[in-house]
Amino acid sequence: MFSLKGQKALVVGVANDQSIAWGCAKAFREQGADVAVTYLNERAEAHVRPLAESIGAEIILPLDVSIPGQLEAVFAEITARWGRLDTLLHSIAFCPREDLHGRVVDCSAEGFAKAMDVSVHSFLRMIRLAEPLMGAGGTCMTVSFYGAEKVVEHYNIMGPVKSALESVVRYAAAELGEKRISVHALSPGPLKTRAASGIADFDELLNEAAARAPTHLLASIEDVGAFAAFLASREAANVTGGVHQIDGGYSIIG
Repeated sequence: MFSLKGQKALVVGVANDQSIAWGCAKAFREQGADVAVTYLNERAEAHVRPLAESIGAEIILPLDVSIPGQLEAVFAEITARWGRLDTLLHSIAFCPREDLHGRVVDCSAEGFAKAMDVSVHSFLRMIRLAEPLMGAGGTCMTVSFYGAEKVVEHYNIMGPVKSALESVVRYAAAELGEKRISVHALSPGPLKTRAASGIADFDELLNEAAARAPTHLLASIEDVGAFAAFLASREAANVTGGVHQIDGGYSIIG
């Protein structure tokens, strides 16, 4: 029904072949988009570069949003190579381990600031850099989780952080709508990803989610990628500002 042929898509957050960002990158490419992929550091490059090359990614660059200048360098390369951008996928989050595993009320100011900067403000910075490249409109997406709206055991400080991220989506969508730039949050149920492995007792959460979901199936990175590809299409141009649950109905069960 829809095609991304001719589109240019930047995917931030691929860590390995289990990453949500990887599911999205594959889907964008399968629907015809040209793809740029970033990797966190030299250690991550060994895992990410072969994946990016396997789908013919035209741009493969390092990006640690906590290092000044790296984000600007990525967008400078996109500007030089493509001169435009149609789709941005932001799938990064971080919190220092001691703060992630502690109570919300015990989170340090430094840990909270770091989590907000990497997980939330980096999305704003990316949108701001993408905006001039989306003269004909575009789509900006990030990744959230059910713990943003309900208390999920062991999710801890990332719940409030993801709540802030979802609020950013709504405000950015309102501000950029007249430019035909849509903004979305993808909210899968629990998935086995590298990022999720840092959450205590995550296997228990996976089992509970599968039992609770009406479909009794966990979301896959392919499920998320397919939905992201649709949101990037022209057919979804009048959809914006939403938090899209991709979780087999997990979030509708009380």
